[in-house]
Amino acid sequence: MIQKRRLVIAITGATGAIYGVRMLQFLRSQEEWESHLVISSAGLINLKYELEMTRSALYELADVVHGINDVAASIASGSFKTEGIIIAPCSMKTLAAVAHGFGDNLISRAADVVLKERRKLILMPRETPLNLAHIRNMASVTEMGGVIFPPMPAFYSKSNLITEMVDDGVGRVLDMMGVDAKELFTPWEGL
Repeated sequence: MIQKRRLVIAITGATGAIYGVRMLQFLRSQEEWESHLVISSAGLINLKYELEMTRSALYELADVVHGINDVAASIASGSFKTEGIIIAPCSMKTLAAVAHGFGDNLISRAADVVLKERRKLILMPRETPLNLAHIRNMASVTEMGGVIFPPMPAFYSKSNLITEMVDDGVGRVLDMMGVDAKELFTPWEGL
């Protein structure tokens, strides 16, 4: 039996729950990947408000679900091998926790683990406008090796559909993690 590659998807209370959900939906179709989900309490509120989706429907999309306060979960240890973690969407509170090593819940602890193990960390922050604390926290995460990937649409795809714009961002982020997600986005080939 071949060991599946593990990827952690974390969903926080920032607007944009569709990003994390869409990642889980896509990973579900990828036999070589195992998804691990963590969602914050505020993330659950947005899931219901933005997508009219239940907790149980979300949990069905993930291979493994971890509780937000389960800091003894497998993904809280560097000895549990993952490709990394994507926090999508990433609230400014979670960004600050990651930037300052404040592992008070499983999302910030798992992010701290991937940073210390030199694995991939991608944050999709959702807030505008940004204040100086947000910008400094983004710089701090970048200096530690994380990637800040705001979910901004690529207009060269000329899409007018929100679902296509979401898929473009999701595809690009998953591609950065090594997931073959080219069916979700069109890479720029030049003019």
